[in-house]
Amino acid sequence: MFGDAASRLLLVAPWPLLAGGLVVGVAADRHPRLMRAVTTGAAWFALACALLAAAVYGVGATQSETYMSLQLPVHLGALALSVDVNALTLIMLTLVAFVGMIVARYAQTYMDGDEHEGRFHRWLALTLGSFLTLIVAGNVWGFWVSWVATSLCLHELLAFYRDRPGAVLAARKKYLLHRIADVSLFAAFALIVRALHTAQWAGIAQAMMHATGPRPEPLVAAAALIVASAILKSAQFPVHGWLIQVMEAPTPVSALLHAGIIYTGAFLVLRASPLMAHVGWAGDVLAGVGLVSLVVASLTMMTMTNIKGALAYSTCAQMGFMLMECGLGLYSIAVLHIIAHSVYKAHAFLSSGSVVEHFRAPKITVPAAATVGRALLGLVIAVSMVLGVGDMFGVGLARQPALMVMAMILAVGMAQLLLQALNTRKGAMGGLLARMAGLSAFVCVAYFALHMGFVRLLGASVPADPVHVAVAQKVLLGAIALAFLALLFIQQLLPRLSQTALGRAAYVHFYGGLYADTLLTEFVRGFGSLPRGVATRRRLLSTDPSHEVP
Repeated sequence: MFGDAASRLLLVAPWPLLAGGLVVGVAADRHPRLMRAVTTGAAWFALACALLAAAVYGVGATQSETYMSLQLPVHLGALALSVDVNALTLIMLTLVAFVGMIVARYAQTYMDGDEHEGRFHRWLALTLGSFLTLIVAGNVWGFWVSWVATSLCLHELLAFYRDRPGAVLAARKKYLLHRIADVSLFAAFALIVRALHTAQWAGIAQAMMHATGPRPEPLVAAAALIVASAILKSAQFPVHGWLIQVMEAPTPVSALLHAGIIYTGAFLVLRASPLMAHVGWAGDVLAGVGLVSLVVASLTMMTMTNIKGALAYSTCAQMGFMLMECGLGLYSIAVLHIIAHSVYKAHAFLSSGSVVEHFRAPKITVPAAATVGRALLGLVIAVSMVLGVGDMFGVGLARQPALMVMAMILAVGMAQLLLQALNTRKGAMGGLLARMAGLSAFVCVAYFALHMGFVRLLGASVPADPVHVAVAQKVLLGAIALAFLALLFIQQLLPRLSQTALGRAAYVHFYGGLYADTLLTEFVRGFGSLPRGVATRRRLLSTDPSHEVP
């Protein structure tokens, strides 16, 4: 009874959002207040369903249900209306429903009085409803339909101000890349279903659990296509430009994108993790691309002069981090990362106006030479702390190298905390250093404790963390550690580096995002016809030589 109740709660959670957008949304601009009320109420309903389903799941209900099925041609299995009742589904549903509710409430005030307020709330409801449907889908074809619907509805929000050339151009680039991701994922699912004779996520996981011997070529190709889809959806370098340039959309859209929908690619990898765990090189590619994106986005973020641009590059870097974790097989850490980043990023965007005050505050500068030496000292203390706490939890570099390298990255962050104390005056250093060391120790213990908790919480929803790694992965882990050390010292040496010719040249190139987005921009700019508002704006700008035509 409880299992059926949890399944039905997951099934109906997105329905009011979808129904409101499709039915009430027909006359959205004529009745903006009604559309606003429907969207907010439906977002609250989705969150309530998620919390109730989690409570029911907590008493031991794990039953998944299939409510409707339609057989597809050419051996593609069945398109089924089904849900997966497991820890991963419930965690993601609760997180996205919570963020969606916050964004819907914020949008009530933000969009109040806008000429197309009703239309905005309509597409917000449809986007959120489609994404929630994707999360609960237990069938790969249901997942794919929701995957496409989420992207198409989000496109309407990103291009909401159609008279802004920059917004429309960025939305077009995202549209093109996501259609490639759609085709790639469809091909991957077709290969999987034809090879394993099941279109259910649970059936795929069970088939891979009992698989022995070399993987069939169709499954290897499917894993490669899933990697490609995840990279395109996660806005990884060099296809990251659209994520940076969609900032002209309303702030609630930016918050929903960066705190929720951007995780679509990572969630795909988590869903397909039973397959990914059996195709080692696919994970290596995912981790490698994630590392490159992380480094490029982190360095570019240092050159940003506007808050939203810095936040966008931060998201790009964090998505690279999450895909890197998935590629290394640390799925439980990736889920924990998604939760932490989602809550932080939603708050960062919705409070971006007040962030200006932080940048107005006076900054204390420290001589570069002194900072580097103290950074080394802080790093040594932090690494020693990580190794000691890890040993207390039974985790060591030899036993779980991938997990410990991620902990070493945590040590880099802890070194920043310790550096704040080490850079203070000698008289005040002792007390502050003790407090920072205590805080660092708490963070370190929390990291390992939360990891153990999420491993137990997720259970069989995702594969267990790898204990042994191949030679190629050891090389990759070494590259990851060196990359984060390099980023730490580049940050500390930034004032000195900015005075050198090499530093100034690097600043220019990274400020331009290494020009990776230029070719795609030119292609999309000349592809198809511009909307009427954009065409008019371009004609007006072209008459004024002091303005660059977008």
